[in-house]
Amino acid sequence: MKKVILAFDTFKGSAHSIDIAQATARAVSKQFPACEIVSFPIADGGEGSTAAICSALQVEYTNCLVHDALMNPIEISYAITQDGTTAILEMASCCGLPLIAPDKRNPLLTTTFGVGELVNDALRKGCRSFIMGIGGSATNDAGIGMMAALGIRFLNEDGEELIPCGESLSKIHHIDESQLNPLLKETHFTIICDVNNPFCGINGAAYVYAPQKGATPQMVRELDHGLCHYAQILYQQKQMDITHLQGAGAAGGMGGGLLPFLHAVLKPGIETILDILHFRESLIGADLVLTGEGKLDAQTTMGKALGGILEIANKEQIPVVALGGTIESVSQLNELGFTAVFSIQQGPISLEDAMKQDTALTNIETTITQILRLIKRFES
Repeated sequence: MKKVILAFDTFKGSAHSIDIAQATARAVSKQFPACEIVSFPIADGGEGSTAAICSALQVEYTNCLVHDALMNPIEISYAITQDGTTAILEMASCCGLPLIAPDKRNPLLTTTFGVGELVNDALRKGCRSFIMGIGGSATNDAGIGMMAALGIRFLNEDGEELIPCGESLSKIHHIDESQLNPLLKETHFTIICDVNNPFCGINGAAYVYAPQKGATPQMVRELDHGLCHYAQILYQQKQMDITHLQGAGAAGGMGGGLLPFLHAVLKPGIETILDILHFRESLIGADLVLTGEGKLDAQTTMGKALGGILEIANKEQIPVVALGGTIESVSQLNELGFTAVFSIQQGPISLEDAMKQDTALTNIETTITQILRLIKRFES
């Protein structure tokens, strides 16, 4: 084996993609000392997207004080390209689900207001182009929080301004854009997301993703009703129908909810990031792609990082082996194109212990070693 590509996503809550790549590289070097190892930090629009994109660009990081999804102050960082024109950020840095304690998660109350504050900060610093990842959110407000921070007022039927959060979607009667930040007229957004769900309905933002953000079944129905209602308001005022647009349901409807107000395009996150990283070109001469994420299941290829990696590698006829902390639907994963999938678990262990970083990295290195020993045996 002469060349291996390492393209791991973060094992969420356990190990970062960079650390996983280092553990995997150690295993490869021990078994194939002369093998060329090419490693990519992978993300799909959620946590880690800024770092992944910036690994291929010349940037400077800057800090700003904004609010998290429950309007608590939080200091975050984002990147600006050295020419000062483009901001690279991820909404998860201020409104991500891991930032909210499990007992505080409530997508009726969470807001993307902090993302709008972040955008305002970058606009003040001269940025007129944005690459914004919107995966990993704690919100289901269709982006009205962000747009409120940028100057839009969302009014009920009595003309009263609403708090821009999920429970307000069903109450919106009129959208007042008179105070929208004028700098947005000369600004372009590339919005990258990690799912392809529609805005609302049984496969939309609320039904599919709100439960993991703390929503009860009743809250899910209320949120979906709000999304459907808001989509109608947008169609009436902006003449744009986002209801069935692929990816519109990303980040609790933020994927579609921003499009009527911004000069923006919505793109699959992993496709955009892999293009920036020149992933396809790196496959020339490769013998194997090693990839993985915390859980492998039937949704793994639905707009997610591993799906993008798999699609490109299959076109180039490079075998892809995937690792996961949990594996479901093995046969389906093979049918989708993975040469093989492996769980990294070495035996019975509690979820808490399994997700410890040191344990996960050790298990990953051990599993990779066993895979490579088998490959080595058949090559000799």
